[in-house]
Amino acid sequence: MNQKIVNFWLHHVHLPLTTLIATIGIVGIVSCLFILFIVAELASEVIEKEAFVFDTSFLLWLHQFANPTLDNLMLFITNLGNPNIVAILASVTFLILLWRRYLQEAPFFGISCLGSLLLYSQLKLFFAKSRPTLWEQLISVKTFSFPSGHALCSLVLYGFIAYLLASHYPNLSKIIYPLAVILIAMIGISRLYLGVHWPTDIIAGYGVGYLWLMICITMLKLQKSRLNDL
Repeated sequence: MNQKIVNFWLHHVHLPLTTLIATIGIVGIVSCLFILFIVAELASEVIEKEAFVFDTSFLLWLHQFANPTLDNLMLFITNLGNPNIVAILASVTFLILLWRRYLQEAPFFGISCLGSLLLYSQLKLFFAKSRPTLWEQLISVKTFSFPSGHALCSLVLYGFIAYLLASHYPNLSKIIYPLAVILIAMIGISRLYLGVHWPTDIIAGYGVGYLWLMICITMLKLQKSRLNDL
């Protein structure tokens, strides 16, 4: 019996766990667990219809900086996370990957983008949280609020593109990743500035997007590792 337990541990627990740690590292695993905890807490509060005090106060504080120049800038930035723009960029990137014969990266990139679309659309329907209506908004959005689709999809799309670019141009990774983080963060801020999302929507969108992105990148790394071992 003891030998069976040992064999089960070695083959079904230890080996997969060791491979996972080697692929994304301890920091990656800890960060995913922490973000999973945050998302779960937010989701629980939303299900229970609890109000987040800082949601309203933060939006009202941010709105005091509104002016025509910032209006135009934020409208431009938020468009970079709109579904039509995201779909075009994702399609072009997918075709480029196929054209360049990156046949391992292309399927996982496609899965990540399609998965993010499915995640945010279904989660919105599940939680059915209303959007803020604290002031007259510059844009009209009819869908539910939680989590933010702009935050989720932009993190997955631009995050995966940044990962691919940094993988093929490692010397530029110190430039690529910060630029991607700034762009993704600005898209989230634009949604808050425009008053179409609560801060918790953005946090949850980033959280779910990060977890999904890490899953897809980890799957890609494991696939590459298996092929290299053949």
